[in-house]
Amino acid sequence: MARYTGPRLRVVRRFQQQLPGLTRKTDGVRANPPGQHGARRGRPSDYRLRLDEKQKLVYNYGLGERQLRNYFKAAASRKGDTGKNLLALLESRLDNVAFRLGFAPTIPAARQVVKHGHITVNGRRVDIPSYPLRPGDVIGVGEGSRQHPVIVETLQSPSLSLPEYLDMDASKMTGTFRHMPERADIPLEVQENFVVEYYSRVS
Repeated sequence: MARYTGPRLRVVRRFQQQLPGLTRKTDGVRANPPGQHGARRGRPSDYRLRLDEKQKLVYNYGLGERQLRNYFKAAASRKGDTGKNLLALLESRLDNVAFRLGFAPTIPAARQVVKHGHITVNGRRVDIPSYPLRPGDVIGVGEGSRQHPVIVETLQSPSLSLPEYLDMDASKMTGTFRHMPERADIPLEVQENFVVEYYSRVS
């Protein structure tokens, strides 16, 4: 499955909830799913419930299916709860952290900001959106990018509040990745145990 590039509000309406990394818009959150007969749908199957939770991660973090499966395998190989490990790995991606620091309004926008070389890690430019951050890493805006309109505008009105795993120095346009994210730091409404069950069934 390739990365989704279609209408974002359609996805929001499909899940009937906000996906903070995908879009700032909330007018797609309605009582009924999309489609002429959306209101007539019956109770979803157990498989569909688990598939939908997995798809929330795909859309919110802008991943391909193979990417998410690889993250799941990495999470399963670590000690502790696999679902929480999975979310922590996704949250520690450079594009997501750039978004959470307020350098871009959404994760897709943060991915572009990173790819275009506007973001640095420990003083060095990094243009890989999936770059995994480690505790102590300092993420910043490059010297030549501090007047970039997307970055300046978003810093004035960030999408989300700063999570506990990040420190921010607004005057320097830098943030510090303090520690791996905890479940309480992640605003996405997702049942990560269903994602684990999904991959356990299909693998």
